[in-house]
Amino acid sequence: MLKVALVGVGGISGAHIPAWLTMEDVELVALCDIRPEQMEKYPQIRHYTEFDCMLEQEQIDILDICLPTYLHADFAVKAMEKGIHVLCEKPLSLQEADVGRVYAAAQAAGVKVMAAQVIRFWPEYEYLKAVCDSGRYGRLLSGSMSRLGAIPGTTWDNWMHDEKRSGLVPYDLHIHDLDFLVYAFGAPNKATAHRAKRPDQDYLCAVYEYDDFFVTVDASWFASPYPFRMSFRFQFEQAIIAYEDNVLTVYERSGKIFQPAKAADCANQAEYTLPATNAYAEEIRYFTDCVKYDRPVKRVTPESLETVIHLLGTL
Repeated sequence: MLKVALVGVGGISGAHIPAWLTMEDVELVALCDIRPEQMEKYPQIRHYTEFDCMLEQEQIDILDICLPTYLHADFAVKAMEKGIHVLCEKPLSLQEADVGRVYAAAQAAGVKVMAAQVIRFWPEYEYLKAVCDSGRYGRLLSGSMSRLGAIPGTTWDNWMHDEKRSGLVPYDLHIHDLDFLVYAFGAPNKATAHRAKRPDQDYLCAVYEYDDFFVTVDASWFASPYPFRMSFRFQFEQAIIAYEDNVLTVYERSGKIFQPAKAADCANQAEYTLPATNAYAEEIRYFTDCVKYDRPVKRVTPESLETVIHLLGTL
């Protein structure tokens, strides 16, 4: 059984911890956060307020890093130098050079590392990629992706509102959709961005151009209490695929309309049905299996991470 520890019991850990606790072949043995109160709701797991102390006292196979962004790379390297495999929340760093540093440390220690780019494991986005790869609806003509919401509330030391530590909207929200584009289509030929950036809000709209299609992507931290929503719409020669209000719908040129998640009425259910899955649990399972069975981590590569961070730096 693999032993897992998690450092950084903040917002995103609320998605990671339940996933670890439901896995039968791993044991979440320790949590670490400088705020003891953050760990109180997990009394069955050992608590640490000092990271080095946890590394010394626990026998850990995998470390899950859910810390503020600017701490990711240094904590990953420290753990890997002790022979621990690392799953790290996105982004791996705000600096492109850190990707090479982290992966070099993994190679030197003979361990595995993966940035938790969860959209690569999101069922609706996986469906979209499968359609693109198959050419089922002909050539892709255009796309739009959106990730909008209000500016985050109070965070530890207000780090999310500090551009040097969080990167603001580009590295917190926009990165998800850009990462998917790079994962699905590779690096774009051209990126053009417009941004409305103020101390109290941040909005980014970018257009990524490929050989024969383009994708418009926008993301926000609005000052107003705008509810969070994510969506996409991709135009193919023979269909529109749209993910809106948490529902994936295919609008075929023939006039047929169906929702892959409600495929009972489809003639070929196996072709259209989405798996009932939790993307956070799926990415954790994928990485755990890579460790357990000594498989290469092919789903998230250092080259794609470098491409994404480089593009973000140009916006």
